[in-house]
Order: sequence, then C-alpha cells, then structure tokens
Amino acid sequence: MQVAPVRPIDRTTPATPTLPSLSGALRAMESLLLSGGQRTARRNAWTAVLEDRRRAKDRVETEHVLEAVSEATSHAT
Repeated sequence: MQVAPVRPIDRTTPATPTLPSLSGALRAMESLLLSGGQRTARRNAWTAVLEDRRRAKDRVETEHVLEAVSEATSHAT
C-alpha cells in the first residue's frame, strides 16, 4: 500500500473566507436586481442629492458671511 504524499500548508490564503463590504454586497445585489438603466438612474439621483446637500451647505455659509458683514458695517456707522 502506498502512502499519499504530504503537501505543505499554503499560508498565503486565509483559513476563513473574507466577507465583502456592505457597500460591495449592496452593489452586487443592485446589479443582479436592476437593469443597467435603473442603476444609472439611481446613481444619478444619488449624485443629485449629494450636490443639493453641497449647495445647501454653501448657502448657509454664505448667509453667515453676509450676516457678519452686515453686523460689522452697522456697528461702523
């Protein structure tokens, strides 16, 4: 009877499988469930939401600057 050769343990691969990130998992589910057009529309909508938030933040900062200038000029006269 012949004994099977002993193979060295491969330490380059993890012993337990790694889990994908939540965002990666969601993107994978999205790609399975939605067609290309719907994916593009969803990404465009999210980009628009982020841009609206940026503009709102800029608007608030501008209001603060204008109020500060207004107060400074009213105290100067």
